[in-house]
Amino acid sequence: MYGLKTEASFDSAHFLADYHGKCENLHGHRWRVVAYLRTPELGEAGTERDMVCDFGVFKREVRALAEEFDHTFLVEEGTLASATVAALEGEGFSLTMLPFRTTAENLARHFCERLRERGLPCSQVDVYETPLNCATYLAE
Repeated sequence: MYGLKTEASFDSAHFLADYHGKCENLHGHRWRVVAYLRTPELGEAGTERDMVCDFGVFKREVRALAEEFDHTFLVEEGTLASATVAALEGEGFSLTMLPFRTTAENLARHFCERLRERGLPCSQVDVYETPLNCATYLAE
């Protein structure tokens, strides 16, 4: 089995609805995303001969996904009143509405699925909320 690993980071704010503790309040993180590719065989021809994937392509895809989340407020759809969303957008704030609770676990799954949709054999994504705490999603 062969593998590659790369990482990217982004800064964003979020809160956890229906949570009882500090994270129910708006707060921010320097999120770190570590993505892993895994394949039993190396490329057979062309530019990617004897490679899992071109590192340049892999890095570009992971960084592009992280950039979508950089300096934005990650909001689980339905957790803020529409008037609140309108007021924040009216003030010029960047909001990224997501169809899931904005936990590190869900973000790891989201990143992995997006990389797989882009044709990369992503096997795992780790998302760090802090330097010492991360959630992992393992693709089947």
